[in-house]
Amino acid sequence: MSDERPGHDIPDGRGRTGLHRTGLGLTGNPDVRVRDVEVTSDGWHVLRRTTFDYRGRTGDWTTQARETYDRGNGATVLLYDPVGRTLLLSRQFRFPAYVNGHPDGMLVEAAAGLLDGDSPEEAIRREAAEELGVRIGELAHLFDLYMSPGSVTERVHFYAAPYTPAEVTGGGGVEAEGEEIEPVVVPYDEALGMIADGRIADGKTVILLQWAALHLFG
Repeated sequence: MSDERPGHDIPDGRGRTGLHRTGLGLTGNPDVRVRDVEVTSDGWHVLRRTTFDYRGRTGDWTTQARETYDRGNGATVLLYDPVGRTLLLSRQFRFPAYVNGHPDGMLVEAAAGLLDGDSPEEAIRREAAEELGVRIGELAHLFDLYMSPGSVTERVHFYAAPYTPAEVTGGGGVEAEGEEIEPVVVPYDEALGMIADGRIADGKTVILLQWAALHLFG
């Protein structure tokens, strides 16, 4: 019987191999030596358990293990109307939020998505068109952030872009992927209050609104 495993030596359902080698070649931190990488789940995204040696402040080495969830990197954009002082956001059902205490799982968010092999700019233009029906023109890169660095590898690229209401044509997400996304226009002057009362509870969106308060509408 072959001991080859999909995603390791032979392609898995998404054509991937070498999933168990991620991190083995890292050399940027001399206080970290990766010893072993075990893939514990290789569904649509990848869960790994990595064992490494870590040298602390005393100079002593200890062996530690961490689980990391790899879903790829993503991008998000704050679409704003500088004349009408409005923001174009989305509303959609998020089961992980629903199962963890959100009243109905319907979150108001900035447009976002995974890169899926595209550049960050290409990806966020694609997502804005699919989710909100907007073709982005001018696009400003703000910063890149790790959103949950204790366990998730994802780095999110943050952008902002102007829009006009007349440019909104369709949206709603990709039906074949089960997406059902509602474009939502939010007055900027109301947006920060929506954070305070819980109507906006999505981390990336809160970050973008705080940026807007400092740099856009302040």
